[in-house]
Amino acid sequence: MSDPFLSSDDYAERAHRLYNESLYEEAIRELRDGLGLYPQSVELHVGLAYAELALEEYAWARASFERALALDPDNEEALAGLGEALLKLGERAQALQCFDRVLALGFREDHDLMLQMGRALFREGMLRHARGFFELAADHHSNSPEAAACLGYAAHRLGDEDAALYRLRRALDLAESHTEARIYLGNLLYDRGEYEACLFHFEQTDPAEHFDELALWRTIELKKSIYRLTEDDPELVPWHLRLGELTAEQDPLDRMLAEIVAIQPDGSIRDPRQLELFGTLLTELQGMQRRAVGDTHRVKTTSGVTYAGTWGEIVFQMRIDDREGAGASMTQYMERVAQRSRLQTGKVVPVTDAESFLRGAATAGLLMILR
Repeated sequence: MSDPFLSSDDYAERAHRLYNESLYEEAIRELRDGLGLYPQSVELHVGLAYAELALEEYAWARASFERALALDPDNEEALAGLGEALLKLGERAQALQCFDRVLALGFREDHDLMLQMGRALFREGMLRHARGFFELAADHHSNSPEAAACLGYAAHRLGDEDAALYRLRRALDLAESHTEARIYLGNLLYDRGEYEACLFHFEQTDPAEHFDELALWRTIELKKSIYRLTEDDPELVPWHLRLGELTAEQDPLDRMLAEIVAIQPDGSIRDPRQLELFGTLLTELQGMQRRAVGDTHRVKTTSGVTYAGTWGEIVFQMRIDDREGAGASMTQYMERVAQRSRLQTGKVVPVTDAESFLRGAATAGLLMILR
């Protein structure tokens, strides 16, 4: 029942708290009570629309946003929300008109609105439009890790891997704790065959921070391959546990679809631990597994980053992780590091081959050879 002693702001605030706790139906009841007393409150209409949007009641959300706009045609939150609802209803042209109206009203510098509209477009596969809104957010908020990460996701989906790598690394420079960006970057590196760099990023995450099975499987398989761990190694236990939790939480329909996808052309079932299930080149991993233990080395840089593999693989991964080395050949990368070392320490780092380079770098104090 409506409380005549509460203001429209009180109702909006109470509903907002419920919304933030994902109690959308309770928030809707609160907002409808408020609208019973304050039917002209734009804020309550907008709040009701977003709660309906969260419940995927797109037609109802559209109607609520339109009621808000009838009261205030230039309300930017209602325009952005209406655009989202229209996208879900398949009315793309009208949705873009709403988003363009937000820009015309002068809200290009509104970080949250730009990301909201960009994400709505991204979810519907309108990647170039999404990228444009993410760029606006990044241009006006250069220190936003979220804007940088979203640009990375869009760039990758558009096939621009270099831009994706740069933006995702930029996001992590701005916020090392940005787990979503780190996992995405790890998966991108894995798909490029850069396994050690991929594992480096996965190992900086906590298994509990993963909500998708892909990176968990990859982490387990890479740890087993690179570190020569057995399936029951204690280091793998938390990753297996999280994988089990996600599998148990999976909707029965999702499990059924996954099982259908796992059926191979000959009718046999693909082992989910085979990395080819995720579109990777299994032969590359098998090559890593066949490598003799004596050919595998580990180094640790002064910044605490550890690399493992052959001498050449280690230098390759160091070059990939060095932003200044982007686009440079292995030789060019080693020459640049050697030149910098000579200026800083006065010591010469040989660049004739990867092993000599790394041993020279260790002598110069740039890294430690652990194995």
